[in-house]
Amino acid sequence: MLKGLQVAIDGPASAGKSTVAKQVAKRFGYIYCDTGAMYRSVTLAALNQGIDVHNQAAVAALAQRIKIGFEPGEPEQRVFVDGKEVTAAIRSNEVNANVSAVAAIPAVREEMVAQQRQIAAAGGIVMDGRDIGTTVLPNAQVKIFLVASAHERARRRFEENQRKGIATTTLAELQAAIERRDKLDSERSVSPLTQAQDAIRLDSTHLSIAQVVDEISAIIKKSEAN
Repeated sequence: MLKGLQVAIDGPASAGKSTVAKQVAKRFGYIYCDTGAMYRSVTLAALNQGIDVHNQAAVAALAQRIKIGFEPGEPEQRVFVDGKEVTAAIRSNEVNANVSAVAAIPAVREEMVAQQRQIAAAGGIVMDGRDIGTTVLPNAQVKIFLVASAHERARRRFEENQRKGIATTTLAELQAAIERRDKLDSERSVSPLTQAQDAIRLDSTHLSIAQVVDEISAIIKKSEAN
């Protein structure tokens, strides 16, 4: 018996996918599958076990050995590796500095996709990323492609940095970085950023987070009714 729908939210960097996905999941009582946290979990496990993150074979073998899980929590969802909570540990500076190398390993991505599909199999899941609707959950009942202008995404990131006391990057520099990221994500050979044919495109440039959550919630309710 499915516990709900599979909801895939894709889109470019800084479009607000994670923030929206978490709120949508909470509204419907769904699990939020934080795909980024999964790559961070592999990275943390590699660091803890003294595995070189550039040793692709060793990291891939590790990814196949560990089991990553999620549980609802306040103020944030809890993340577990082999039953041990790692919610805070995966956000460390050391993990930040090494997660890109781990996420770029094809065999690790393959294993994470397998685990993501396993987590989503029972339904009642919201997952965000860049290839969820096209690669990870191609049969998801609800697919959203969330976009916003590069300037607006840079503005949001700039204001977030200011709130956190991070003032090392100008708005123009942030916009240039986001545009470079868009180009790289769209042109990469493995699971490039692209809108699924059956995804609903939602432009959040002039919408608040609450309005985006309301829009997606209405789409989910319509799908549930069908």
